[in-house]
Amino acid sequence: MLKLLNLSLLVLFPVAWFAPMANAGLLPWFGRTDISVITSISSLWETDVFLASLVAGFAIVAPTLKTLLLAAIHLGWLGSNMLDALAILAKLAMADIFLIALLIVMAKGVGIGQIETGWGIYLFTFCVMLSMLVTELTKKQMKAH
Repeated sequence: MLKLLNLSLLVLFPVAWFAPMANAGLLPWFGRTDISVITSISSLWETDVFLASLVAGFAIVAPTLKTLLLAAIHLGWLGSNMLDALAILAKLAMADIFLIALLIVMAKGVGIGQIETGWGIYLFTFCVMLSMLVTELTKKQMKAH
């Protein structure tokens, strides 16, 4: 069961990366823009390659690497001694959620235009939390054996 939950993240994370995390508009008549992880990285890449790389690392590389390493543990390709390292990767992905939430709060505080959270932020948060839960349950399962 844990193996299937973990492998489902290989599908859910990419959906979350393209899903709208926020919807922003300067004024009602200028239209609205959906903001996703991918569009954010793309926009950042044009102005700040370092920050774009950092966000890509937190949002894409860390969760994917963690999911793949956990799958390797479930399949017996890696030992359970790798589980502590996976906890660090999960925290990196949580840092990305914090940054997104902080940006939304800051944008709302400016008072110019509108920003609304999208379903993608909930999906991405769910994926990160599910990944952390599967890791913790895997740790308990490995200790029991």
